[in-house]
Amino acid sequence: MPPSTTETGQGLRLSVVHPDPQARAEWRRALQSLLPAAQVREWAAAAQGSDPSASAHATGVSPGPGGTPGAHYGVGWRPPAAFFADNPDLAAFLAAGAGIDHLLALPGLPPALPIVRLEDAGMADQMFRYCLHEALRRLHHEDDYRAQQRAGGWQELPARAPADLRVGIVGLGALGGAVATRLAALGFPVSGFARGLRQLPGVRCRHGAAQWPAFLAEADLLVLMAPLTPETRDLIDAAALAALPREAWLVNVARGELIDDDALLAALDAGQLAGATLDVFRIEPLPAGHAFRQHPRIRLTPHVAAQTLIAPGARQVTDKILRLQQGLPISGIVQRARGY
Repeated sequence: MPPSTTETGQGLRLSVVHPDPQARAEWRRALQSLLPAAQVREWAAAAQGSDPSASAHATGVSPGPGGTPGAHYGVGWRPPAAFFADNPDLAAFLAAGAGIDHLLALPGLPPALPIVRLEDAGMADQMFRYCLHEALRRLHHEDDYRAQQRAGGWQELPARAPADLRVGIVGLGALGGAVATRLAALGFPVSGFARGLRQLPGVRCRHGAAQWPAFLAEADLLVLMAPLTPETRDLIDAAALAALPREAWLVNVARGELIDDDALLAALDAGQLAGATLDVFRIEPLPAGHAFRQHPRIRLTPHVAAQTLIAPGARQVTDKILRLQQGLPISGIVQRARGY
């Protein structure tokens, strides 16, 4: 068990893992500044350095079995199985992001280890702005006017107010709920779909398979913000796309696996969908020859709709660790059975 500690982190050992060395170093520095009495180290696979113990001495990288004692808490993103082998006595692993499907699929993940995810850390504001941008593009006929420009046309289209664009949001967690309520506050008619019953101000919340078709039928702009679980994989299939209003627009800022790619392309080519904005994909980076790259009705961004901001993320992680040390409850604990 981790030692009892003060708000300075006295006696605690933290190990930071991240595939990006710069991000790993920034996380270590941020956590060390918040827990000055703790021992905060970076972890990197031994293969990345010729002398793991020397690397640890120089940069704070944990050397692994046979070196310094393992950490009490792990923090980071996309840890390999070796990280958990090197730190066998973790009290918890705190993910530096909201999505944890990749972590739950890791073969070396200890089965009883508590996993904690970030719930915002500056991501909600980014996600809201991204989704609002897409809603405004649709509201003001941006794609139609760009098509006119390319064709040399000049035709005014009817003015529309936010009330004229119905937004449907799949997933009403910390991020999805924030986006839904903020769009509703701007006058957009917003419906939300979640795994269970939810209540959000200004949002028409639906749940359950029986309400799925009605939810889709009232979404001129469908935004995917649900976690990836066995139930949500390929959720947006041919049947779901056919249930949307004709010429609806799809926005995916969750996980690429939520969409049946072939069904999406077919719906676009048939005119059932006006277009799609995709920030996430089954394979990232998206392969150079992928059909999405050149499709005239698809807008792509490289998984940037909501990027973890290290400063607020580190503050959230620190707060959760200190609460765990005091035996207090925390939010964000992943329920493995449901996948988030």
